[in-house]
Amino acid sequence: MSEANKAESVSLVFVYSGDFMERVIRNLINDPCFCQSCGLYCESCKYNVYSFVRNVRAAIQLPSVADLPAFIDNPEEYMPKKLPKADICLASGLHKDLLLELPEHIAKAGIKALIAPIEDWQEVPLGVRKQVETRCVELGLECAFPKPFCTLVPEEGKPTIAKFIAETKVGRPLLEITLATIGKDEVIECAVVRRSAPCGSTWYIARKLAGVSTRQEALYDAIAKAHHSYPCTATMNTDPETKEPILHIGGFTIREEVDKALEKARAEKQKEQAAT
Repeated sequence: MSEANKAESVSLVFVYSGDFMERVIRNLINDPCFCQSCGLYCESCKYNVYSFVRNVRAAIQLPSVADLPAFIDNPEEYMPKKLPKADICLASGLHKDLLLELPEHIAKAGIKALIAPIEDWQEVPLGVRKQVETRCVELGLECAFPKPFCTLVPEEGKPTIAKFIAETKVGRPLLEITLATIGKDEVIECAVVRRSAPCGSTWYIARKLAGVSTRQEALYDAIAKAHHSYPCTATMNTDPETKEPILHIGGFTIREEVDKALEKARAEKQKEQAAT
């Protein structure tokens, strides 16, 4: 990569507590020891395909919620002493009072945007999210609170976050599928990942779709098993805002994207047949 291209790459700072953001970091840097889901059947489908390790300016782990008081009078005492300048701060698993303090700190560091994925609504209740969002707007920061992270999509007026999605190819999954016919059964020949869930689960799900019948019951069963087996770590507690467990929202999201890819594959196949 040239020096000019490096300068244009989106730069990232992670401020987190708990395990979820570590999964995201390890997926983005494509740590070869990260995804062990296929075990001995690993085909290294994602390794050596990409790495965004050069995009990471810092990964700062703050004290866990369990090790902190329920209410923090002086949250700045627990915040990072210094943050490097970057395009985006990604935050997860933080104590509510620390999350509320974060926009001020990232704005001072010259960071342009905050992405705070919600894998558990109890970590970021609606009231807290609205307060953080309001403060980001006041400070001129772009912000996004995808629930869960695999629902992140570009939005108008948020060019920095859109650049993150386009460059790292993570967010709401995007697949390309090719089809084959075995006897009278239409099956998925291959599923190619064009954009992955930030945790990397889309790569595993795509691998598990090869050879699966496109009949809805068989297809949805295969998607659900792969999604749970990776595993998805979003909460199974019902979110009062969406009336669904966030894990289910993640499952519905990848199912919808597989359906879209199937529709596109069938349309292309019909065009090919019509042309012959």
